[in-house]
Amino acid sequence: MPKLVTQLTDNQCKHAKPKAKPYSIPDGAGLNLIITPNGKKAWMLRYTIPYTKDRTTWVFIGYPAKSLKSARGMRDKYLSLLADNIDPKEWKREQDANSERQKDNTFKHVAKLWMEDKQRKAKANPQTAKDIWNSLENHIFPKLGKRPIGELRPKSVAEVIKPLETKGSLELVKRLCQRINEIMAFALNEEIITDNPLAHIKGKFKAPSTIHNPSLEPKDLRLLMEAITCDRMAIPTRLLIEWQLHTMVRPNEAAGSRWAEIDLNNKTWTIPKGRMKKVGTSKQWEERKDHIIPLTPQTLAILNLMKPFSGHLEYVFPNQRDRDAKAGPDSANNALKRAGLKGKQTAHGMRTIASSTLNEEQFNPDVIEAALYHLDPNEQRRTYNRTDYFNQRCVMMEWWSNRIEEATTGNMSMAGSTRGLRAIK
Repeated sequence: MPKLVTQLTDNQCKHAKPKAKPYSIPDGAGLNLIITPNGKKAWMLRYTIPYTKDRTTWVFIGYPAKSLKSARGMRDKYLSLLADNIDPKEWKREQDANSERQKDNTFKHVAKLWMEDKQRKAKANPQTAKDIWNSLENHIFPKLGKRPIGELRPKSVAEVIKPLETKGSLELVKRLCQRINEIMAFALNEEIITDNPLAHIKGKFKAPSTIHNPSLEPKDLRLLMEAITCDRMAIPTRLLIEWQLHTMVRPNEAAGSRWAEIDLNNKTWTIPKGRMKKVGTSKQWEERKDHIIPLTPQTLAILNLMKPFSGHLEYVFPNQRDRDAKAGPDSANNALKRAGLKGKQTAHGMRTIASSTLNEEQFNPDVIEAALYHLDPNEQRRTYNRTDYFNQRCVMMEWWSNRIEEATTGNMSMAGSTRGLRAIK
């Protein structure tokens, strides 16, 4: 018959005195309070190791750091593990190791791993990667960067982002929520965390309103050209605007034009896929190619005019403050505002003018969409139709450049194949 053990009381634990040698007082079910000669007390579990069936002891926590009630709760937990043939000492060691790893896996540390993985897989544009990282550095890392990623919860993250919503920066809020979730999904896939409590964090904030980039009507192309020809803007800035208008690219793609991307012999400008705006799913993006743009006499004239300014530099349109960097992505936008087009025309909206004009003139819509580097929404057609309509685009782009030149007042077209050259004499 098993020996009956009288359970300990809080008073016994508190007043147990040290002796010359360590001794223990049983509480039952393997739990003991051990008292050492120097007066220190701790909780000890006597149990049989699964599989080996050897008897062992394990001092697992100190007293009074853990009360009698808490120690009993821990003992019951360990006994349930033993019932499943799990050694509680080994289990606790693994839990502690995981806890230490979690402390090392701060949100910022995991974000760095995510960014490296993102750049490796997608070959992201370095400037885009820099912008993403800066947004996290400025708004998220100061308060959450040192926190273990496994400890992040919706309330604490929302408190960090809420001031941006109050300020009205809803697009930034949206992007931050997307980036945080990408990082959490990465951590989940890498088994750094076991769940993503931030999966619905964006639902805590207002969604930004969809605001289309203001753009003039095709019939008002002359007004756009008058504004930029009459405004006293720097020649490189004006040339940047005309370059973007003629080539139909996005502002960031135009500002990042490199001389190394220009092939004067073949009269083409090749933008690497990594510099283009990422559209579609990851699989669809993998299938995209570099964007090859045919150069017209007018766009070649723009390059000729830019040579004295930047022919010896990396970028066709360098930054005015740092000549080794590209023009700022808002350079064209700011210049258009100064020219009196605020709220009427944006740099990105110039693609709308081009698309609307070409559609009105009944150019092939597929050719127009290829020129804009849009993704064909029809998956079946996209699968079988891999052409980039280059030859048709050559004809269309030359027509478009001529239309722009015709809309320019007097002989002030900087992109005119011959007249532009006289403009800087």
